Amino acid sequence: MSSIDLRQLVRDVPDFPKPGILFRDLTPLMRDPAGWREVVRQLGHVCDRLQPDLIVGIESRGFIVGTALATDRGIGFTPVRKPGKLPGQVHGIDYALEYGTDRLEIHPDGFESRPRVLIVDDLLATGGTAGACAELVNSVGGDLIGFAFVVELADLAGRQKLPGAVPVESLLIYS
Repeated sequence: MSSIDLRQLVRDVPDFPKPGILFRDLTPLMRDPAGWREVVRQLGHVCDRLQPDLIVGIESRGFIVGTALATDRGIGFTPVRKPGKLPGQVHGIDYALEYGTDRLEIHPDGFESRPRVLIVDDLLATGGTAGACAELVNSVGGDLIGFAFVVELADLAGRQKLPGAVPVESLLIYS
């Protein structure tokens, strides 16, 4: 058991990015070497249980979390990006937001052998982006085995937009 209280390393920023929003800023946590090491250690336990072959990180802070975890575990990493950011052949998915739509894209190469995929991001909020990422991974041939988040905002019910049969792990849950 760690003596590091990760919650103490998350800064609350009221009224960001707009009035009424309490933003959970992970920058202080990422800046603290012992705290960040603890995040990777705890997410490593998720990997030990689920045994992924590949980490997929969601733009953009999911890249930070995902590459650290993939490097620690000695497995590959694939980014999921917004449109027009990946060179070469991409596979994309459009998905609905509260007010409008967005799109995610991924390189389809690397999924030929149906790798076991863990989707990683810094934050689970409403679940729309993570749910779309799950559909994207499945559409290119990945075997989605779980999700891992550093922070979850439980009041926003994001888990409900994720596939029910797939484990969802969050290190810190705020309600």
